[in-house]
Amino acid sequence: MKEKENILKILENTKKAIKDYNVVELKNLSNQTIHTASIYQDTDNISVAVIVYALGKIIQKKETEPDKNWNKVTSNFILFIEGAIKALKQDDLEKFRKQLGHLRREINKFSPNLRKQIKEVFRKASINKASKIYEHGISLEQTAKLLGLSIWEISEYAASKLETPKITATIKPKDRLKNAMEFFS
Repeated sequence: MKEKENILKILENTKKAIKDYNVVELKNLSNQTIHTASIYQDTDNISVAVIVYALGKIIQKKETEPDKNWNKVTSNFILFIEGAIKALKQDDLEKFRKQLGHLRREINKFSPNLRKQIKEVFRKASINKASKIYEHGISLEQTAKLLGLSIWEISEYAASKLETPKITATIKPKDRLKNAMEFFS
């Protein structure tokens, strides 16, 4: 694992953002882990990024889908995050990874009606994060292997996010000729 202290900080801040139902902070925290993941190609960082992103998507649903169990749901999320933090502080990577696995399963059983949607959130989160890793210069093939996705899924998503070029004012032909003459003289 690379950047243990960074992951600890991300998890601590994630815990706070969940308690505060702060979706924007959860998205920011997820994005912070991508840089490290892309440099070191570290699966632990990638897992944390995807989980935090998915948590952000789920917490966001609190506004549109009020559910009487939100306190219980967030308490369970926090319980597993605290377990992951404790394991990481003890340098017990196996236990840390198990806690992340428990957290994923908890997210999946969040609501029987949303189980399919949550799985799709994980898939979309993985694709989103994969495209960001790809943007940082890691090959599509390596990125796909890291996240268990197809190259096609990543490239399709990355292509959809390409910025359209900004239209700028054109230079008058007279000024263009003047610039060219200065350049070649």
